[in-house]
Amino acid sequence: MVVMTRGPVTVRLATRQSPLALDQTERVAARLRAMGVTVTLVPLSTNGDRRSGESLASLGGEGIFAVEIQQAVLRGDADVAVHSAKDLPSASPEGLTLRAIAERLDPRDVLVGRSLAGLGPGATVATGSPRRRALLLERRPDLNIVELRGNMATRLAASGRNGVDAIVAAAAALERLGQLDQVAEYLDPEWFIPQVGQGALALECRSDDEATMTLLAALHLPEVGTAVHAERAFLRELGAGCSLPVAAWAQVTDGGIRISAAMIAPDGSSSVRHVRHGADPTALGGAVARHLRDDCGGGLLLP
Repeated sequence: MVVMTRGPVTVRLATRQSPLALDQTERVAARLRAMGVTVTLVPLSTNGDRRSGESLASLGGEGIFAVEIQQAVLRGDADVAVHSAKDLPSASPEGLTLRAIAERLDPRDVLVGRSLAGLGPGATVATGSPRRRALLLERRPDLNIVELRGNMATRLAASGRNGVDAIVAAAAALERLGQLDQVAEYLDPEWFIPQVGQGALALECRSDDEATMTLLAALHLPEVGTAVHAERAFLRELGAGCSLPVAAWAQVTDGGIRISAAMIAPDGSSSVRHVRHGADPTALGGAVARHLRDDCGGGLLLP
């Protein structure tokens, strides 16, 4: 549904300045323009972007791609923070509200270069994600996993070079960049559970900015938002960010919400998993996290 605004309206969208982030933000901008809104992009460099030579674990993970974007909105330099939902801390800072989940593409992870079966003993796979590293080693402990950071072009270029046989990437990122032809294998999300929020676009604004909240409400996809909120409730209960090997993937079905989640030892040597159905996303995500951590011993797997 297109909602027409009353009078001239300008909205400033804060975003990371990588090609993928700008593409994502342009998708949001196009929907706002269709509503009669004038849109300005505010590209920013984040801590994670500036320190691309360091591992996510060494940077702490939580919010390294989001904090500067959020601060720009809090300062009044922008009106909306546009994020890949997987980059968001598990809770918005005081003064901001997560107002809309505007899109979710394929949440699966993919291999670029070679399929899993096509990787010989001791093959080298590159990824900067502790979750991806742990899940690969769980299934294939023989693999040599090396660190990989940088924008998507840098990561794609790594496959087949300097001894790297394959890389792991998000299907949604390749879809947005028109590079799905690079995919060697889609990894089964029931085993290779996606990162919380993977494939989704999240929009934050100031909690007291009622006009912007109204605009963003028109972009929100309720079923997608319900699924992402369940995943984020899981992450929030654990107090974890993208630097820890945990995963959750929720789907809205006719019977309610289904969430599949896991906690994995960093070296892939063990894991705990659980699937549960429920109706309330916050309660469901939190309950699954507590079950894995407290009842299944998942807390002992994390560093």
